[in-house]
Amino acid sequence: MIDVTEIDAPEALVDAIALLKSDHRKVESLFVQYEGSDEESEKKELASQICLELKIHTTIEEEIFYPSLRGMIEDDTIEEAYVEHDGAKVLLNDIAAGDPGDEFYDAKVTVLSEQIKHHVREEEMPDTGMFAQARASGVDLITLGAELKARKQALMAEATTNGLPPAKPAVVNLPAA
Repeated sequence: MIDVTEIDAPEALVDAIALLKSDHRKVESLFVQYEGSDEESEKKELASQICLELKIHTTIEEEIFYPSLRGMIEDDTIEEAYVEHDGAKVLLNDIAAGDPGDEFYDAKVTVLSEQIKHHVREEEMPDTGMFAQARASGVDLITLGAELKARKQALMAEATTNGLPPAKPAVVNLPAA
């Protein structure tokens, strides 16, 4: 099991995949807590934390991790990940703007949880998943981990100071030629 305290330690060198898997486990735990809660204020706090964690996670993957893998792993794997992120971002923004008493709020959190489980399963799939492909590619996962960690810390600081803006889709639909 990944020790999150080691990953969060400022001086710790961390493998990029270990950092991303740690994020996955944290969000999975938050979803479980949300599902077990009946109190609206607790649900709101958990949903806010889920949204924050996923905004930061998708940002570091899209800005650093995915681009570093272009040409190193299957393009389809990366393209599907961007599209899956975009689907999640729509729900992230709806959840962040809503309240647990709103109609469909719990349903949105449930669907987001299901989408994230699917995305995580695809990234972490042994042998063929994105992480397995990244390990096999020879990319420097320690250097990449340091970049991801630094960006994650900067985003956390920004979130604490000013808050983060709504999540923006990364994939732009271009008109057919």
